[in-house]
Amino acid sequence: MDSINFGRQLMKNAQIIFWDFDGVIKESVEIKKMAFVKLFETYGEDTKERIRQHHQANGGMSRFSKFLIYLNWIGEVATPERVNKLSEQFSKLVFQGVIDSPWVPGVEGYLRANKYRQTFILVSATPQGELDNIVDILELKKSFTLTFGAPMSKADAIQTTLLKSNVPSESALMIGDAIADLEAAKINQVPFLLRRHSNNAAIFADYGGACINDFIQL
Repeated sequence: MDSINFGRQLMKNAQIIFWDFDGVIKESVEIKKMAFVKLFETYGEDTKERIRQHHQANGGMSRFSKFLIYLNWIGEVATPERVNKLSEQFSKLVFQGVIDSPWVPGVEGYLRANKYRQTFILVSATPQGELDNIVDILELKKSFTLTFGAPMSKADAIQTTLLKSNVPSESALMIGDAIADLEAAKINQVPFLLRRHSNNAAIFADYGGACINDFIQL
């Protein structure tokens, strides 16, 4: 069985599916990459390129953790006030763009129909309040039993859910598009399904596990 068909089989058999958001549900990865670059656009091309590459390699890291790194790169003290201000600016730059970005093909129908009667859990590095607003606007609240955003880590969200559900880890599935998603799955011994796209092709060039390009034939 090839990796894509294996991925589809994993999806159909899972009792609980943990979903990342950007790059898995919405094609919003590029929007967030450009927002990080814009926030630091006055610090020169080298800094912007460094930020662009770091974000692309660390898609599942929270924006707060990234701001700590990027402020250090430009020689600024990462005070809570400075980080919170950047987070507010970032939210303004990306919020509507995320809402308006295209759905990953097939995913909206899969989530709304839930024809295999699975439990869907949303796990994202987006701040909890912002994530809840996005879910409400997209009218996805009924699709997810639980929604976890920052500051809770994806690994902790998965662990918390599994402990409360009494579902064995091998009967769950994490669908993500970043190394952080893969690591969260590994920590909890949950099977991982990679959603491949142009922004993670280089990062997962050597990945040989279950993968999927879209959710159309499910």
